[in-house]
Amino acid sequence: MQISSPNNIKIYNLSAGKTLPEWLSERKRRALLKKNVEIRRSIELIQDFEMPGVSTSIKVSRDLQYVLATGIYKPRVKCFDVNNLSLKFERCFDSEVVTFQILSEDYSKLVFLHCDRHIEIHAAHGKYHRLRIPRFGRDLEYHNPSCDLFVVGVSNEIYRLNLERGQFLKPFLSDSSAINKCSINPVHHLLGVGTQEGKVEAWDPRTKDRVGVLDCGFHCITQDTKLKGVPSVTALKFQGGLTMAVGTATGQILLYDIRSNRPFLVKDHMYGLPIRNIEFHEKMDLVYSMDSSIVKIWEKQTGKIYTSIEAQNDLNDLTTVPGTGMLFLANESPKMQTYYIPSLGPAPRWSGFLDTIIEELEESSFDTIYDNYKFVTEKELEELGLNHLIGTNLLRAYMHGYFMDVRLFRKARDVIKPFAFDDYKKKKIREKLNEDAKSRVQVQKLPEVNKELAFKLMESQEDGKKKRKAPTILKDDRFKALFTNPDFQVDKNSVEFNLLNPVISQMDKGKAKRLREMERKEEEEKRILGAFDEDPEHNGSSDEELLHDESSDDEKSWSKEVKRKYREVKRKQREEEIEDEKNERDDSKQMKQPKFYEIKEGAEFKGGKTYMKKRIKASLGDRLNSDEANGVRVTGSRGNREMTFSIGKKKFGKSRDSFKHRRADQKGLLRPAGNIGKKKYKI
Repeated sequence: MQISSPNNIKIYNLSAGKTLPEWLSERKRRALLKKNVEIRRSIELIQDFEMPGVSTSIKVSRDLQYVLATGIYKPRVKCFDVNNLSLKFERCFDSEVVTFQILSEDYSKLVFLHCDRHIEIHAAHGKYHRLRIPRFGRDLEYHNPSCDLFVVGVSNEIYRLNLERGQFLKPFLSDSSAINKCSINPVHHLLGVGTQEGKVEAWDPRTKDRVGVLDCGFHCITQDTKLKGVPSVTALKFQGGLTMAVGTATGQILLYDIRSNRPFLVKDHMYGLPIRNIEFHEKMDLVYSMDSSIVKIWEKQTGKIYTSIEAQNDLNDLTTVPGTGMLFLANESPKMQTYYIPSLGPAPRWSGFLDTIIEELEESSFDTIYDNYKFVTEKELEELGLNHLIGTNLLRAYMHGYFMDVRLFRKARDVIKPFAFDDYKKKKIREKLNEDAKSRVQVQKLPEVNKELAFKLMESQEDGKKKRKAPTILKDDRFKALFTNPDFQVDKNSVEFNLLNPVISQMDKGKAKRLREMERKEEEEKRILGAFDEDPEHNGSSDEELLHDESSDDEKSWSKEVKRKYREVKRKQREEEIEDEKNERDDSKQMKQPKFYEIKEGAEFKGGKTYMKKRIKASLGDRLNSDEANGVRVTGSRGNREMTFSIGKKKFGKSRDSFKHRRADQKGLLRPAGNIGKKKYKI
């Protein structure tokens, strides 16, 4: 037995706990009951109240003596006798049961709707008859006055099978494409069907005609509700002659007075799951509504939640025991769930011992270990040095750790970490300084390498005209080495930098001044934060990606700057070439040996600066006489022409020898043509 109290309402789960297998001997059963407390406290209300795999639907007979349930696998039905708290009989089917109805007061007459379009009628001894319907069925309902069985499904037809005559009657034709649910009012026997389009149609079996249409989907749409699909009708239930409850696929329950076309209450489960079943409490003004995850019990007039039941597995069906506080749930697990809520009514007559057990449980007191306790794991106990407390009353084992008194935990923590408060204080002071710094002008921190490049990125981001939004390079790990590794420092004296980056290399004086101001502020901030013995972290200043220059100059001025730089580079290259040639000539002069000439007696040295000065000062006649002494004058009688030339030694030896040598080489290469035409070849 498991006890929970949502909304201060005690709920007893009678199916919780471990069960003993049937093949155990009585001796072993008694031994397990003595050792295991959970088995001793568990209550098996009905023996073998379970299915092999999953339970799909469950109902209680009108005489309250039998509980019938269907499930899989293999598809079957089980009937439990509550007077004996045991299984009455079990029957298997060829296909899964969609739903079923109890036609008689007890289990003697049953009808089952299968998923393969078959309907089976069972008597007390077993299967009585099996027939087939034209379309797949979704729900069926029995009309007791006319003995008609109404079957609805994937069509607009409401099939009528008369069980007294044993034949199909003319079906009712609906305006919808499919019908999900049907229900008959127990007072005036009005047939209501819920359609796929979110409408409820009312049919009178006496006149065989439709008497009204109610659009429920329109009232599901509100300002606070966001629908994700069509609010088709998935549940339908009548109470008395005037009240009708409609459940939709979007998780709303609408309560109607059938005399009005507007609901007097709309209740939302807030789960967005289809409502599978709705039940009314007979004595109290409460409504049971169930989806696949929860059962909510709430007040019919106000919608205020009374209590709720959350199951560990998905829920399939719900039924209540009239006049009591017990309910049964079919779910996606072998064991069917049984819940008892004492505040809703007493226990059934066949389980009167439950009241006695509950009174004993209420008298016994249980310790609550969650108030003023701290949950710690074994690793935390090792850090605190409290491993020796394991097994004592100071630690209470729970799941993967222990509960310990919070005062003991604080004392142990203060002993292990005595300087934790100082660290906390420094942390708070640092956070306060950072908050105050946000209101001031933010100081942009520059990296150690390529400061001018980083400053230009900051300037480009702060420019309000262009407002570029580019990913920052300083925060990108791929470009981290560009601002940390000195090998990537930009060389401003290189030719490539002057040609490719003319604007960046000529930073104006204003930017340089702001750069120096930023460096000064950065050093001042480092000095302030140094009081906490901690280096300031790089706050990832808003440096942007390297883009084009933000200057307002047009393309023409920029091209002029490039050309000027190009001319300067060419001029430097020419100067370097001239300097290299001059150095080469000086080196060649130093390598040559000087020549010395012997001057004969009485002769004058014709050369040098002294000789040239004398020659320039001499008159024209003296210069001609000196030239005639070393040359020959020829005078012609015609045209008064005169020619003067000097007679010197002819130097033919070396040139003749080279000419003869070349001639001999060429002669050896030439092929004589004298023999052409002399020889005659015989054919």
